[in-house]
Amino acid sequence: MVKSILELIGREKELFSTDVQNSEEKLIRVVSSSRFLVLGGAGSIGQAVTREIFKRNPTKLHVVDISENNLVELVRDIRSSFGYIPGDFRTFALDIGSVEYDAFFKADGGYDYILNLSALKHVRSEKDPYTLMRMVDVNVFNTDKTVRQAAGAGATKYFCVSTDKAANPVNMMGASKRIMEMFLMRRSLQMDISTARFANVAFSDGSLLHGFNQRLEKRQPIVAPNDVRRYFVTPKESGELCLMSCIFGDNRDIFFPKLSEKLHLISFADIAVKYLAEKGYEPVLCSDENEARELAKTLPEQGKWPCLFTSSDTTGEKDFEEFFTDQETLDMARFENLGIIKNDAEFDEQLLAEFEERIAGMKRDLTWTKQELVDLFHRMIPGFGHKETGRYLDSKM
Repeated sequence: MVKSILELIGREKELFSTDVQNSEEKLIRVVSSSRFLVLGGAGSIGQAVTREIFKRNPTKLHVVDISENNLVELVRDIRSSFGYIPGDFRTFALDIGSVEYDAFFKADGGYDYILNLSALKHVRSEKDPYTLMRMVDVNVFNTDKTVRQAAGAGATKYFCVSTDKAANPVNMMGASKRIMEMFLMRRSLQMDISTARFANVAFSDGSLLHGFNQRLEKRQPIVAPNDVRRYFVTPKESGELCLMSCIFGDNRDIFFPKLSEKLHLISFADIAVKYLAEKGYEPVLCSDENEARELAKTLPEQGKWPCLFTSSDTTGEKDFEEFFTDQETLDMARFENLGIIKNDAEFDEQLLAEFEERIAGMKRDLTWTKQELVDLFHRMIPGFGHKETGRYLDSKM
């Protein structure tokens, strides 16, 4: 499976294998003697991180996620791949923002490493003010709360996943993660924190590539933008990157994949063509959605598949991806294929307090608009490049 994903995203080799192999002895030593809590552990990245920890035999590994079904699949996958460990491995179907989670953490709290992979990650989630407020809660306030709890319980390290879209953000999702990083800088005075920015995870739940599988299964057209190019990592690589940052990152470090001949931009349309070829189908380009839907009824029997490749015109799409800005300090020497952004504890306490107060006021009144949240994000991030087109992915096939 990993080999086929690599081929689809235009690579022959895994990105971080050398760095992981060089660090394997210490990884095993640390993981096998430590207690882990993985938040959002049943999503694609969370499952990948959980697998990386589990196979190195931790003394305790607790996984929390809001999705009961995904937790079931995680356990089945772990048992089928690795079997069992002497350590305490358990899953909990909990909302991190809930009082039940707080009670769970209070009852245990005995963790050395806490990794937070929970996030609202879709640009499409910013189309309405209510889902957008939940994005603020999940990406910013749940993170701040769980860091505070980790510090209070004496944890060694808190890791939180960020996104490449936090560098010079153009959408609310990326901006929410950038604001999250600001809150993490404040908490870094209480405990050690590290994070990671990385590319699209190929075939992660809910992603366009994951949707290709669904479209074939449901005999529906393949739709993809032909003008959006992205960097991709495999699910396994996402888990390795997070674990490396968690174990080896200094306080306030942000890890990211180095760009090289191994990691390059590729368009969704190009991947779609490769994907169909691997499945034994020849792509047939369609002119509109109606034609594509109609041809889906007849083409598959002929070894062909209808495709609709169009230019992107939806809100929040970034023309290119970047992992850091030219204002950030980099360490490119420590690892072969992992770069590190080095940060001082720089944050504006007054600005963070204003953000908290204004969000609390909106919730108290049970009324807010998307524009109010956009304006607040602009207040937090000068030069925030948000562009509203009035079109969202939910309005397309």
